[in-house]
Amino acid sequence: MTTLLSVNNYYYYRGGAETVFLEHNRMFEREGWQVVPFAMRHARNLPSLWSEHFVDEIEFGEAYSFREKLTRVPRVIYSQQARQRLRQLLDATTPDLCHAHNIYHHISPSILGLLKQRDIPVVLTLHDLKVACPAYQMLAGDGICERCRNGRLYNVVRHRCIKDSTALSAVVMVEAIVHRLLGSYRNCVDRFVVPSRFYASKLAEWGIPAEKFRHVPNFVDVPRYEPEFRPGERFLYFGRLANEKGLHTLVRAAAAVRCRLSIAGTGPELEPLQRLAAETGADVKFLGYLSGANLHDAVRSARAVVLPSEWYENAPMSVLEAYALGKPVLGARIGGIPELIQDNVTGFQFESGNEASLVAVLERAAATSDARLVEMGRAGRTWVEAEFTAEVYRDRMLAVYGELGVAAAGTAPGVGGVA
Repeated sequence: MTTLLSVNNYYYYRGGAETVFLEHNRMFEREGWQVVPFAMRHARNLPSLWSEHFVDEIEFGEAYSFREKLTRVPRVIYSQQARQRLRQLLDATTPDLCHAHNIYHHISPSILGLLKQRDIPVVLTLHDLKVACPAYQMLAGDGICERCRNGRLYNVVRHRCIKDSTALSAVVMVEAIVHRLLGSYRNCVDRFVVPSRFYASKLAEWGIPAEKFRHVPNFVDVPRYEPEFRPGERFLYFGRLANEKGLHTLVRAAAAVRCRLSIAGTGPELEPLQRLAAETGADVKFLGYLSGANLHDAVRSARAVVLPSEWYENAPMSVLEAYALGKPVLGARIGGIPELIQDNVTGFQFESGNEASLVAVLERAAATSDARLVEMGRAGRTWVEAEFTAEVYRDRMLAVYGELGVAAAGTAPGVGGVA
């Protein structure tokens, strides 16, 4: 039996990265693999036979005492606890491969050197830009930011990129410096999986070896999604309500077009967005946090889904979910979003951060006939069924594993292909 060590900070459904991590685990368990998770202890964790080996909880922004904060700083930078507990886990199991996802700050990249010592191949899925940008997003208060490029990591402190805190930003800067000096990513990761080609290109510009990247798009479990192709009246955004999502631009554009807009989600920008909607007279319904069937119903009742991001998005799951539910997507031309939108086929593209461009696209979508929107929704669903299913993802990932000498039962290493 092939054993997969699967690593992520959180072991519950928390966001897009956790969804990919946990669904990846379920998928390979169904394939007959033994999946051994390694994560952080948390009250919301799913049950696991291996949870005794998980690292202690640590959260940025929690109300820790000064002493508690001091004890946690070394673990953020280089966690000896994570190495010790992973060592015990490795002694109890014999993984053929490690696939890591988000490990920064909570588990820390300290585990990568240990895996290298044990000759366990390591695959790291890059859900964000952390391996290059200490603050994850290549985003500062004045917009897209690549100031830390070419080793100028002091900029993360200068611009207080982590929660607008000099202290937290300094900790993260030191973490980045330490792991660059140790070569934790460059020397200890065998393959970087990127859901978007944009991330491979951007990170290669920052010096990550291009030959280590493999493009494996995200997936949705298509049979779980029942589409509704008939368009509704309201446009819909769903996701986190954060500044980088471009929602202020969206609300102003909706007010200019006088179209109906629904926003599903929570986050720090909720109240500012509510105030902006009132000030501009925009017809916006704030639906709060939705998940599962309630979220699917909201998407199915929409005219189209809008993704107005103003940062280097990777490969948003919301696009694939919208397609699976039969809706076209209006998306900003930034990051990996354009890779997921066939302009005038599965949706429309517009210039990121440009209110006039978004206004034009909203007007275009509002004026598009219902019959044409149905065609676009069907085109999106067809694309998902062809390229973004669990089965396609599995085969692409097995091809990556095969390059490292790990094969599925009954196959030889290297079988299959990677996009």
